[in-house]
Amino acid sequence: MARKPGAEVLRIDGREVAITNPAKVLFPAAKITKLDVARYFVAVADGALRGAGGRPNMLVRYPNGIDGEFFYQKRAPQTRPDWLEVVELKFPSGRSAEELVPRDAAALAWMANLGCLELHPHPVRAADLEHPDELRVDLDPVGAGARGRRGRTRCVGKRRPRRMAENLRQARAAHLCAHRATLELR
Repeated sequence: MARKPGAEVLRIDGREVAITNPAKVLFPAAKITKLDVARYFVAVADGALRGAGGRPNMLVRYPNGIDGEFFYQKRAPQTRPDWLEVVELKFPSGRSAEELVPRDAAALAWMANLGCLELHPHPVRAADLEHPDELRVDLDPVGAGARGRRGRTRCVGKRRPRRMAENLRQARAAHLCAHRATLELR
């Protein structure tokens, strides 16, 4: 791989991932850099891939850090390593997009290099795009008073509702997932 000036190269399971501008601060309050985020994604890869691995992921990019503007990128960048997997999703509008399918820690580190600070998987697996196997409830705060509305969602969880409610009050957003095996589909 061609090394970019100032880039830090992470070697992950036989793959090389260049982290450009590694000292860029993405979480100013905690002084967490882009390199820190990439290393964190590698450290938590097993758990992160249980939820997002093998699924098409929309990229949610924070190029100027968590306090800056973010944007959703449906299409995987054209310039990407050959070892990254993509699948083509078709939308009701008739349009389509190739989205990234992370399968290993190197893919997560590559996403971190793009400024992806959250994983945003679709409820389908790359191998079966026509049959969702999860129900995902996205609890994003909206506008003034959102904090209180998140707190009132505690009745959604059957186990440890107080702990769940407390976590939701502290989070910017939350995703609740129910896997097909735990749902009674009718």
